[in-house]
Amino acid sequence: MINWTETEVNMFKRIFLFVIVNILVVTTISIILSLLGVRPYLQHYNLDYTSLMIYCLIWGFGGAFISLALSRQMAKWMLGVRVINPQTSDPEEQQLLTVVYRLARNAHLLAMPEVGIYDSPEVNAFATGPTQKRSLVAVSRGLLKRMSSEELEGVLGHEIAHIANGDMVTMTLLQGIVNAFVMFLARVLAFIFSGLGQSREKSSSGSYFKFNLFVMIFQTILMILGSLVVAAYSRYREFRADKGGAKLAGRDRMVFALEALQRLEPIRDIKAEKPAFQSMKISHHKGRGFLALFSTHPPLEDRIARLKE
Repeated sequence: MINWTETEVNMFKRIFLFVIVNILVVTTISIILSLLGVRPYLQHYNLDYTSLMIYCLIWGFGGAFISLALSRQMAKWMLGVRVINPQTSDPEEQQLLTVVYRLARNAHLLAMPEVGIYDSPEVNAFATGPTQKRSLVAVSRGLLKRMSSEELEGVLGHEIAHIANGDMVTMTLLQGIVNAFVMFLARVLAFIFSGLGQSREKSSSGSYFKFNLFVMIFQTILMILGSLVVAAYSRYREFRADKGGAKLAGRDRMVFALEALQRLEPIRDIKAEKPAFQSMKISHHKGRGFLALFSTHPPLEDRIARLKE
């Protein structure tokens, strides 16, 4: 009999739920197409919507999972993360490893994450990796220099909570669903509006041009709408990681960490601001008003207030 840990059970629950959601999305699309009379229209004009769904699912999830699989190595390359040798004799590095390992054990992680440092004056940290057993926690040199031990522990608790929550996998599944939905719906709408296939005997080159043009237009519009969903979930997971960090490191330490990030937020490093990794960092908020809907992180003041409640 296999004895699953609570972390493993939660991970499989998340994957199962997102697979179910994906099936429901595809089923819902099929029902809507049938009710609107679009499905027989597509079949009549030789558009195999089932094959199109499969194609979009493969490409949508394929790209997302390739990015996830390479995320740890890409972080090392793009940000110059230097992984700390567990046998290091450097006191600062030893302290960092000790805190990360203690928090990881308290979070019941399946394996100790790699711990790294990247040279940047920015005050930031992030966690990434395809699985708990292949995760990475990295902090900037600026964070190590400017934060107290209590503030550092709050930051590390937040990052360990991301790993324990399986946030990297969950975000990948969500992005895969969005990608597949966008690709599928953009092509269905483009097929309808371009007039492609209205004659089963021949389709003009002009129809193919209009089809590709409409695909680009609808794909852009739908991807913008889809990014709102992804950003909203990303903000939710940051609140959840703050809560997890407070549980692991203590609420006061988590609050101290966020207040320090708020105080040191003006310190920036353009070289370290890689778009592919900004959403992974503990602090990254852009936009006010309507643009805040596209932010992957809630404002630090909101996160602090949520913890203090």
